[in-house]
Amino acid sequence: MLNIKAHANNVALSHTIFALPFAYMSAFLAAEGLPPWDKLLWITLAIVGARSAALALDNLADLKYDRQQERLAYRALVSGKLSVKAAKISIIIYLAVCVVAVWQLPAICLKLLPLAALPFIIYPYTKRFTCLCHFCLGLAIAMAPGGAWVAIRESIDAPQVLLCVAVALWIGMFDAVYGAQDEAFDKSQGLHSLATAFTAKGALRIAKFFHGVSILCFFALGLVLNLHSFYFVGVGVAAGTLVYQHQIVSADDFSRVTQSYFLRNGIVSVAMCIFTGLDLWLCS
Repeated sequence: MLNIKAHANNVALSHTIFALPFAYMSAFLAAEGLPPWDKLLWITLAIVGARSAALALDNLADLKYDRQQERLAYRALVSGKLSVKAAKISIIIYLAVCVVAVWQLPAICLKLLPLAALPFIIYPYTKRFTCLCHFCLGLAIAMAPGGAWVAIRESIDAPQVLLCVAVALWIGMFDAVYGAQDEAFDKSQGLHSLATAFTAKGALRIAKFFHGVSILCFFALGLVLNLHSFYFVGVGVAAGTLVYQHQIVSADDFSRVTQSYFLRNGIVSVAMCIFTGLDLWLCS
């Protein structure tokens, strides 16, 4: 019997909130307003399919490590609620959904799909050899707004690149914060992260710096595209969220780095999407 709940758990379906709002924001900016609804539908299915495949692949790659960490016992593969075989089959289905959805978009999207998928494929293995693995994850998530822009404009443009850099640094550095609590475990397993290279304290400092750069990129995007006050309110909400998230975490206390902490980061993507939409609707 198909265990929908276990599959949703395996791909952390709720975490789609990190990618989709930025994809919609990118589509709004590319269209300078509301894009065609059919394109938004196919963009949504492509991102959900790609992201689900990537998460399922990541969980398979890390299964032997996840089984050793008590705080990850809730995961479907670790608990045995989802079999390895079922996870592998689901990856094929998710990829098929992605490809079919991209096929409905302009031809350039299908041509660029292998390049866009590359960060998703290699990310699960980067922690085996480089502390820059967090940046690879950020790049993978940034493919969502990058792809949405191409789906609307059928081109690669400077504002799109600026948005992708902002998103990549935003999510990549939260991965660094989340991973900093595993410094000792990762070292014992020969895995790499910013924490294993620079200690947890150093990783948090690096994350703060690049989160600042991320906010500057969002701000610069508004200037480049001549956006108005609503957009910059969104940037302010994003900045405030990042400041708060860093204030409640320290190298000596990761007790508040929970699923709630992780999901709260979604405020950034949702706020940026909503305020960008309001800006384009009310100020253009």
